[in-house]
Order: sequence, then structure tokens, then C-alpha cells
Amino acid sequence: MKLLVTGGAGFIGSNFILYWIKNHPEDTIVNFDKLTYAGNLENLKSVEKNKNYSFIQGDICDPKAVDKAMENINAVVHFAAESHVDRSIINPSDFVETNVLGTQVLLDMAVKHKVEKFHHISTDEVFGSLKLEDTNLFNERTNYNPRSPYSASKAGSDHLVRAYNTTYGLPITISNSSNNFGPYQFPEKFIPLAITNILENKKIPVYGDGLYVRDWLYVEDHCRAIDTILQKGKNGETYCVGGLTEDINNLEVVKKILNILGKHENMIEYVKDRPGHDRRYSLDWSKIKNELGWKPMHDFDEWLEKTVDWYKNNQDWWKNVKNGEYKRYYKRQYGSV
Repeated sequence: MKLLVTGGAGFIGSNFILYWIKNHPEDTIVNFDKLTYAGNLENLKSVEKNKNYSFIQGDICDPKAVDKAMENINAVVHFAAESHVDRSIINPSDFVETNVLGTQVLLDMAVKHKVEKFHHISTDEVFGSLKLEDTNLFNERTNYNPRSPYSASKAGSDHLVRAYNTTYGLPITISNSSNNFGPYQFPEKFIPLAITNILENKKIPVYGDGLYVRDWLYVEDHCRAIDTILQKGKNGETYCVGGLTEDINNLEVVKKILNILGKHENMIEYVKDRPGHDRRYSLDWSKIKNELGWKPMHDFDEWLEKTVDWYKNNQDWWKNVKNGEYKRYYKRQYGSV
């Protein structure tokens, strides 16, 4: 099988490529990535000379580039997206262009080239927000209620993918996953931001009261879920992909990281909350478990510690990306924290 992986130099995309080459060495992967600030080919150094791997720098909004990249492709795994809520509040137009229009370009070319499988990576954020006191979980039947420009743009792309399945007969699947963590995650995101700030002896900015709840999924479990869906998933179906964790709030996560690194809680700095901050996400992943036989395997506490170790042992990687544009963004977002 020949796969086109969009956004393969990003966090989840690069982890997926490493996973796929290890577990499906007979397949061919084409990595199509624009190399925005969050794309980093250093993530893929170990496979860059693999005969079954190739890289094309290109923009999913460019029909000509996508058309060429799509030649002889059997399956598309679509990660490419603007994904950081904070940035979507600052500049929503980038998110609409990449996440909606870019997805539409990919779908057009997938129809043209008669791609056999189109798997679209989405997020639990399209479902909106749950209350802290609720015991409800998001599932595949939950109504969409996006509350940020990011989640609205992902919701739009989800709807487009389903529309192309119905209108053009394009074989598609969608996965809505919870918050991922693991190696190679850009340090604007919550867990690597906390880890790297501690390693730099800087305060950790925590929005509002810190009681925002997320479901955490180790990135390799997500890669396994996508693999399972590509192998066994039913055409036109959506699958929620969640982690092993019960409800855990951001403040608890930060305290766990501080404990792992032997640091005191006085490194926490509460900052002004962001607009429209979703209070709680929690996913019911029983469908993918019952229908396809997938379940997460990585315990949050154990793999949080391993993730901390990875950032400790790969400081050159994250120090290279925490400069220039990142510093300007960080100052705008968190001030002098």
C-alpha cells in the first residue's frame, strides 16, 4: 500500500510515520508537509533514508501540488491542520484556510485519483464543552458544538469529509481523538510547555483556576488506533479515540510533572484565562473497542514520566524550536511569565 500522509512532519504525523514504517515495512509513505512553525523534519531523521519513505514540501491548499502528490496513492491519512486553540483566537483566518479549504482540496484530488481510503484526523473539541459536575461523555452521536475558531474549522472539515463520502462516494473514515501527548510535540502545547519551562527554570503558565479537564491519549496509542481503523474501519464511519485516564484537570497534570522533576509548586503561575475556554472534555471510546478491538495500552502516569524523560534527553530538539517566532508568540500570550 502507498500512503500519503499530510502534515507528517508535525507531532502526531511524524509519530505515525515512525510507527507505520516500523510496523508495515513493506508499505510506501509519502510525507506531504508545508513545514510551518510546527513542522520539523528532525522528527524523522531516523527514516529519511528509508527507500520506502519520501518527503514533499507542499501546501494542502495548493491544488497543483496536491494533485501531483496524490499520484498512485492508495490511502490518504490527513493530519495537516492548524491545531492550537490559542493561535486560532489570535488569527482565525489561517485556521479556516488550512483546515477547511485545505481539506476540500485534498478531497477533490482524492476523488480525482480514486483513492481507496481517506482517513481524516479530527478532535474531540468539535463536540464543545462538558460541565465539571457532569458524568456525561462525548461519543460518535454527540451533536457538534464547536466553541473556538480552531474547533469550528475542524468541525467544518469533518462535515466536508462526510459530504464527499455521500456525494462522490469517496471511501472515508474519521477519528475524533482526545488530547495527545508524547515525544516531538511542539512546546506551545500544555504538557511540553510545562516540561520545558521547568527544565529552563521558568514559571509554568496555567490558565484561570487550572481546573480544566482533558482526556489524555499517548500518541502511540493514537497511531495504533489509526492503523486499526485503516485495516478494519467501516466506510463512512467515525470513531472516538480516547486515553486510559479518568478525569484529570490541568493543575493535577502540572503537579505530576513537577513531582517527576522534583520541583516545587511555587513554579506555577496563574494567568488570565483565554476566551471561551472549554471546561471539560471526556470521550467514550467503546465503539472502536467493541467494533474494531482497539483499546489504549499506555498508562498516563507511566508514559507522562517517559515523556518527561524524552524532553530531558532531547533538549537540543526543543531548544531549537523555542526561539524566534515562538518567543514572540509566548510573550504575546503569557507576558513576562
